[in-house]
Amino acid sequence: MPVSIAVIGPGAIGGTIAAWLAQDEAHDVSLCARTPFDRLKVETPSGPITATPAILTDPAAATPVDWILIATKTYEAEGTALWFPGLIKAGTRVAVLQNGVEHIARFAHWIAPDSIVPVMVDIPAERTAPGHILQRGDGLLVVPDGDGGRAFASLFAHTPITVSLTDDFTTAIWKKLCINCAGAVSALTLKPGGVAANQGAADVMRTLVAECVAVARAERATMPDTMPQDVIAHYLRAAPDSINSMHADRLAGRPLELDARNGVIVRLGEKHGIPTPANAMMVALIEAAIG
Repeated sequence: MPVSIAVIGPGAIGGTIAAWLAQDEAHDVSLCARTPFDRLKVETPSGPITATPAILTDPAAATPVDWILIATKTYEAEGTALWFPGLIKAGTRVAVLQNGVEHIARFAHWIAPDSIVPVMVDIPAERTAPGHILQRGDGLLVVPDGDGGRAFASLFAHTPITVSLTDDFTTAIWKKLCINCAGAVSALTLKPGGVAANQGAADVMRTLVAECVAVARAERATMPDTMPQDVIAHYLRAAPDSINSMHADRLAGRPLELDARNGVIVRLGEKHGIPTPANAMMVALIEAAIG
């Protein structure tokens, strides 16, 4: 029997993941979306791939699956949950492929936490049109080591996407948040990732990351002292014209994942009594910029 997989969210990450999973005939892939489109086409580092998963636009038409992969925006939890009654059966596992550090808490209202596999996603990809995606690198997914994590990793055995198991998922997601929080500079200035080459912008990015590191350590993540400079090096290694998802959302006039990328640092900083003025200022400035 094929492994049935429903991917909720046809954006850059969801579309890339669905297209790669559909390359294996052992997978029966469906894609849950707001509006229909004909097929997926992903320009990958090794060449284009296409896929024609079943496109579902009505939660009432969903049928139970073995795996649900959530690749929606962090602020779309309630809309995402509309798909759960039709998709979930006994034994269904739910992988959350989202930004931020609150993967399990975000969906614990609807799904038993022990059924959730949180996933740290590092796949450089940009959606250029509905169903059309540019994947700039093979990418990395990190999951907690355990039965759920290993089962998730097995889904990608035929793909070039690396799936890594870790005993310290908390550190993994906070390191990713360090990268994401610095990306707010691009969302504010509307400059691509190469803005890190500007000394002033790089200084702001380092400050955002330093605050993130302080809060991460309070949340029991293990963070190196070099993290602020490591993040700048990460941006300088990437294509200078690369656009992060919050930057892309602002250009398109879509809502932003500002709370999951910077606001959460402020919220958890307040919880631990750690000042985070740079991230608070970034949230305020971007909110003012988008009106």
